[in-house]
Amino acid sequence: MANWKEIKRRIGSIKNTAKITKAMELISTVKMKKAQDLALEKKEYINWILKVIMNLNDSLSENVFFNEWNTSGKTLWVIITSNKWLCWGYNINVMKKVNEYIKVNWNEIDFITLWKRGSQFVARTGNQILADFSENFTDNIDYHFSKSASRLISEKFIKEGYSKVVVFYNYYKNTITQIPVARDFLPLTDVSIEKYFEATLWDDFKKSENKDESYKYTVEPTVEELVDEVLPMLIDSMFYDILIESKASEHSSRMIAMKNAKDNANKFASKLQLQYNKARQAAITKEISEIVGWVESMKDV
Repeated sequence: MANWKEIKRRIGSIKNTAKITKAMELISTVKMKKAQDLALEKKEYINWILKVIMNLNDSLSENVFFNEWNTSGKTLWVIITSNKWLCWGYNINVMKKVNEYIKVNWNEIDFITLWKRGSQFVARTGNQILADFSENFTDNIDYHFSKSASRLISEKFIKEGYSKVVVFYNYYKNTITQIPVARDFLPLTDVSIEKYFEATLWDDFKKSENKDESYKYTVEPTVEELVDEVLPMLIDSMFYDILIESKASEHSSRMIAMKNAKDNANKFASKLQLQYNKARQAAITKEISEIVGWVESMKDV
């Protein structure tokens, strides 16, 4: 059995680790709540954009973001991870999703990465990174930076002739469950928009509920120009939502990871405490035996 002083030192070290992981758990809880609040705040804005889009549906088919005009097979993949580890399987799950997708969708691929773990992953695979936004984004996601990334994606989609844009990230379902997904981001389709709003606004979303016949727009100069103005706003909002979902997933994963680490540290400290008590008791018993033996030996003198 280890020396009781060494065990006591280990108990102190483990308890300090438990304090640190508890603090990290609380910080991640606060940040996750903040990301959830951001997601709720934007719902009314997105709902109004949806009403505009649905009432301009007849003018969408010829728009460059809806029209599947390029069939070259060249794709742009956007990978959203984190800047740090210690968040359970958050980054690993996204990377596994990318590897799974490559096996069945292999063609000419370019990458845009957000946060460091994704850029490091792509660099190890030897693929080309068109842009890396790792230094631009923090835990507090600013819409300005989100817009700069989404506008770059839209620009690359149009100018570079990509057949589609796929975004890899963790979808936030609840505090316990985050699902790695590969979402076809561009070109837009009626189905992709409807699925997006199903997940974003409410579970029982119905397209007919958002298409209000009372909304008849008198537009100058043309409906097409209104569509050209509104669609980039929709794309920016969708990408911003993806970033919020991803960041909420990260903080939730880190919260759970730190909670597990804290609980395991406390359990291990309890086991060591038992070992410490046994070792200390053994040392005391040994000392008493030595004293008794010394006293007995003195009687024979």
